[in-house]
Amino acid sequence: MKIIFFGTPEFAVPSLTALIDSGKNVMAVVTQPDKQSGRGRHILAGPVKAEAEKRGIKVLQPEKVKETAFIQELEFLAPSLVAVAAYGQILPPEIIRLPEFGCINVHASLLPQYRGAAPVNRAVINGDSKTGITIMLMDEGMDTGPVLMKEEAAISDDDTAGTLSLKLSDIGAGALLRAISGLEGGALKPVPQEGDASYAPMLKKTDGLIDWSRSAGELNNFIRGMNPWPGAYSFIDNERIKILSSASVYGKGKAGVIERITKDELVVGTGSQLLSIHEVQPSGKAIMPVKSYLQGRKLKEGMRFHKI
Repeated sequence: MKIIFFGTPEFAVPSLTALIDSGKNVMAVVTQPDKQSGRGRHILAGPVKAEAEKRGIKVLQPEKVKETAFIQELEFLAPSLVAVAAYGQILPPEIIRLPEFGCINVHASLLPQYRGAAPVNRAVINGDSKTGITIMLMDEGMDTGPVLMKEEAAISDDDTAGTLSLKLSDIGAGALLRAISGLEGGALKPVPQEGDASYAPMLKKTDGLIDWSRSAGELNNFIRGMNPWPGAYSFIDNERIKILSSASVYGKGKAGVIERITKDELVVGTGSQLLSIHEVQPSGKAIMPVKSYLQGRKLKEGMRFHKI
């Protein structure tokens, strides 16, 4: 079976390496164009590209997958199957219909829950106790295709979007291999998605702004779900600050107001209960424990976190 792999971020790397290590014929890798990064605007290759180049696999980086020249190149390569994991663009019908065995996608939710680009973030933000991986046969809709395989995964109380994504990427790699074997042998048949659909659209940097009127429990989930990107943030004493970890604690306070502060403790009021902030990242600084952040800053009880 001739396979072309579509993927871009770290989440997709275990799926690519599983295909290669299992001896599958990965003809080429398609990934997003390189991006400029950092203050020096250095060109940075994505994780999937870096892995493909290390393995000596042909890399294609079209600006748009709808480009005629790119589709013609895929037609020339004539893949038997296209495997997709967090690629970052919607595939056009010309590509979906091209391979004999279709295009299959490693999606980080139990479809039809959390269709879209940010399923891991939304599962953590919403306080779900479980999520999983769906291997689906792609159609022209947004994660609407029939299901080949599902695998569940528990979400722990200290999981962030980052740690959960790592767990799911490994689960997805194994499920992808099993799904391909099932398709090759004819034992695996796609079945329609069942249940009510929900959506997890792509996140923007501004989505991380903290609404202190929400409960401490909701905010703790929000902070975990926004970690590592885009990061939950607020403003205090004219400084923008990301909050990386926290805990809900018993007590009453005014939303966004510092209710208790010591040399190593920062407790803020919310819409219900209190939020103890554990780890932060001031603008332009490294991530640090709240004890380090409080050193040298003139924060006092009664000061308020605000939106801008």
